[in-house]
Amino acid sequence: MLPSALSLMEAVPPSGGFQLTKESMKRKSEPLPGGWLFKEEPTHYSYADLERDGSAWWEGVENPLARKHLRQVQPGDRVLYYHTGKERAIVGEMRVIEGPKPDPKSADPKAVVVRVEPVRRWPQPLTLDRIKQEAELSGWELVRLPRLSVMPVSPEQWKRLESLAPGGPQGS
Repeated sequence: MLPSALSLMEAVPPSGGFQLTKESMKRKSEPLPGGWLFKEEPTHYSYADLERDGSAWWEGVENPLARKHLRQVQPGDRVLYYHTGKERAIVGEMRVIEGPKPDPKSADPKAVVVRVEPVRRWPQPLTLDRIKQEAELSGWELVRLPRLSVMPVSPEQWKRLESLAPGGPQGS
């Protein structure tokens, strides 16, 4: 997803040229979620890589529903960083600083990117196994649609996740 995130920073023009869509206009009237969750394989681009780089373009999203969500993301939105693969855990928080914009590396006109920066690493990862133990999170896309790479997080879900995080701001 992010093999050359730093080179992408120069590749996306500042104006972006992103078109206003029915989805983005509709978002203005809908309540905003507590934030978002983005997934990435840590061997590909980890939260530590993001901390090192300072910011990166989140690109390479191909799933139509994940793209729909990514088009709704706005600068200032909070994002949970989830490591996939063997780790399967929320490991940190990011903030969206630019976008959404067309993906300059894709020939697909529906491809979109956003730029993110690290906010804080969670003291301990919150595993998917732990999240699945919570009945109130059982309907969340992370549990129901395990292959979805971008998803909304409601304010209630966000608060609950922070309370479950070992050593987190509200965790045990």
